[in-house]
Amino acid sequence: QVQLVESGGGSVQTGGSLRLSCAASGYTYSTYCMGWIRQAPGKEREGVAGISTGGVYTYYADSVKGRFTISRDNAKNTLYLQMNSLKPEDTATYYCAAVQYRSSAYAYDCYSGSFSRLDFDYWGQGTQVTVSS
Repeated sequence: QVQLVESGGGSVQTGGSLRLSCAASGYTYSTYCMGWIRQAPGKEREGVAGISTGGVYTYYADSVKGRFTISRDNAKNTLYLQMNSLKPEDTATYYCAAVQYRSSAYAYDCYSGSFSRLDFDYWGQGTQVTVSS
């Protein structure tokens, strides 16, 4: 049974930090490119960050570049998102998602942020992040 379980969300003030975690189980985690996607009420889903299977290549949306850091620990089957200097516009539900390697081009779409081209195989249930001013 595949599971992606996010944790670490919460409420912080502007300028604060949070670290999201996504614990994966039930599949070969290290062979999947991983991404963080967020959705705020009334807004479209936004790809925030992506990371290749080995963690070498990463992608960040312009809106979070320089503030967020994606990483993964394949030994622990866990994905992370360190979020610093949080802003009210970062308020959203954050989801982790996994996409299996299919081709080099497909993998590139993942860690280059072309999430609209991807059909993610697995999704977590989401964790809420609220940033107050």
